[in-house]
Amino acid sequence: MLVMKESQLRIWPKHLYSVPFHGRIGYCAAGARQWFAAHGLSWADFVNGGIAARQLQATGDPLALSLVEHAKEQELLNGR
Repeated sequence: MLVMKESQLRIWPKHLYSVPFHGRIGYCAAGARQWFAAHGLSWADFVNGGIAARQLQATGDPLALSLVEHAKEQELLNGR
């Protein structure tokens, strides 16, 4: 089984919309767009090509860190 290196991990909208958050599933698109803008990140680039996990981790934001951890778990479950 191949395991993706953390440095290669990309976060995609599927991760954003499936992350557990306060007893619900997924972050909302409107809030995520605002978050991306506030951190100088392109929402359009994210939607079209994902974003490197390290870029989200570099923000230090707890929501971003939670999203990265969720994506890692999901990719492991999918054998990546």
